[in-house]
Amino acid sequence: MFYFLAILSTVDLALSTASVPRILGILWFDSHEITFGGCVAQMFLIHTFTGMEAEVLMAMAFDRYVAICAPLQYTTILTSRMLVGIGFWIVIRPVMCILPMIYLIYRLPFCHARTLAHSYCEHMGIAKLSCGNIHINAIYGLFVVSLFLLNLVLIATSYVHILRAVFHLPSQDARGKALSTCGSHIAVLCVFYIPSVFSFLTHRFGHSIPHYIHILIANLYVVIPPSLNPIIYGVRTKQIRDRVLGVLNKV
Repeated sequence: MFYFLAILSTVDLALSTASVPRILGILWFDSHEITFGGCVAQMFLIHTFTGMEAEVLMAMAFDRYVAICAPLQYTTILTSRMLVGIGFWIVIRPVMCILPMIYLIYRLPFCHARTLAHSYCEHMGIAKLSCGNIHINAIYGLFVVSLFLLNLVLIATSYVHILRAVFHLPSQDARGKALSTCGSHIAVLCVFYIPSVFSFLTHRFGHSIPHYIHILIANLYVVIPPSLNPIIYGVRTKQIRDRVLGVLNKV
C-alpha cells in the first residue's frame, strides 16, 4: 500500500505541476497566451498524469482486494516482481493511450479561432478550434474515456468482493479495521472520479450546460484530488498520522 501511496503522491505532484502554474498565471497575472506546441505538451501531460492516477487507484483496489480476500497469499501474489510490473503498467498504458492524440491534433487544420474556453489545454478543447473534421478525434477521445471508465468498473467489482468478505469476518474489530483501511481509498476514488467523469461527459454531451460550469468542473478535477489526497490518507492512515504527529510534536 505504501509503495502505491508513494506513486500516487508523485503523480499528484506531476499533475499539479502541469496544470496549476498555468491556471494561476491566468488568474493572477492575466497571462492568457500559450504557444501551440506548449498547449499540446500541456494536453499530453495532463491527460497522461490523469490516466496514471486512474491506474494507481485501480492498483490500490487490487492491493486491498488481495489483502482482505486472500490475506494468506498476499506476499506470494504481490511480490517485488509483480510490483515492478504494476509500476510499468501504471506508466506505459496512459502514455501509449495519449500519444496518438498528439498526432490527431497536429493533423488538423486551424483557421482563425484561437481562444480556448478553458484555463488549460485538453484534447477536445483544442480539436474544437479546428476548421476541419474532428470526428476521429471525438471517437478516439471517447475510446480513451471508455478505458478510463473500465478502470472504475473493475474497481467497483473489486469492492463488491471486498465488502462481501469484510461483512463475513467474525470479529467486529477486524471488520472495523478493514473498513477503515478501505474508507480512505473510497474517499480518494470519489474525489477523483466524480469531477473527472462529470467533466468528460459534460464536455462532450452537455451542450446546454453554461461554459463557466464546464471550466469550474474541469479545474476541480485537476486541482482538488492532488490537494485532498494527502489530507485524506494522512488523516485516515494510522501509520502516516502517527508519523506526522510525531514530527509536529518535535517541532
